[in-house]
Amino acid sequence: MKKSKKSLNFKRLRCFHAVATEGSFTQAAKSLGVGQPSITTHVKALEDDYGIELFARHGHHVELTDVGRRLMNVTQRVFSLEDEAIGVLTEASGLKTGHLRIAAIGPGQVTDMILAFGQRHPEVELSVSLGNSQDVLSGMLNFRNDVGILPLETADKRLHSVPFGENRIVLLVRDDHAWSAREEIGISELEGERFVLREDGSATRHAFEDALAGAGVSIKPVLAIGSREAVREAVANGLGVGIALEDETLPHKRLKSIRIADDEIILHPHVACLNERRNAPLIKAFLELAAELTAR
Repeated sequence: MKKSKKSLNFKRLRCFHAVATEGSFTQAAKSLGVGQPSITTHVKALEDDYGIELFARHGHHVELTDVGRRLMNVTQRVFSLEDEAIGVLTEASGLKTGHLRIAAIGPGQVTDMILAFGQRHPEVELSVSLGNSQDVLSGMLNFRNDVGILPLETADKRLHSVPFGENRIVLLVRDDHAWSAREEIGISELEGERFVLREDGSATRHAFEDALAGAGVSIKPVLAIGSREAVREAVANGLGVGIALEDETLPHKRLKSIRIADDEIILHPHVACLNERRNAPLIKAFLELAAELTAR
């Protein structure tokens, strides 16, 4: 007799996915709006159904097991497709509902896009996460985000992207620095200067270091920091010269931005998504808007 196939309880699967993405049963319960005991019961039932362990539990902390990580790779696709199905069903009503998750390396990149998209589709919920280029890329590949705004065009064939303007890298100096009265600095003048840089995953840092290498200039990195705000504060406290994207250099009473005169370092942002998701209604609408804004 042919063995009957087990059916999959999607409520239990959703509870597992929430714990896997949130990192704890408590946060998973908050994200789903249910009590924690309910989450625990459903995840335990899923494990018992198949005689497996999905999480290694260490007090309040949980870690995915090998099979848990494999299942999460599947649930990321499952619930991403669920969002797309909702998008297809609501597209005919003029994108009046839905949730679009956007990732960017800084607020300056995404603010205009959010305002324009919100005006066009006011009923769509938007959420934004910020991180470096690697964070934005991994968020799309892992289905945590629907679209990402990358500072450079990516060669990753898994992604589809459209150009979205350009952005210049500038220097940040404190108001008592020897360069503070200048508007431009030649790249050769950076030789031996102390610099506060972003972390290794930053496209801004990589583009700056490529330009230095091309010009044969060596600097003295004194600190690597994981946020642009922390770079600004480090420069303001006299730790060294910093770099930033020109459209994100907010006014600061102790800082001045200076252009690099003879070697403009320009980033060309792109709005990207997974190739397989480019025609999902909300994602498609966001890409089309990016193309419109760039054409203007």
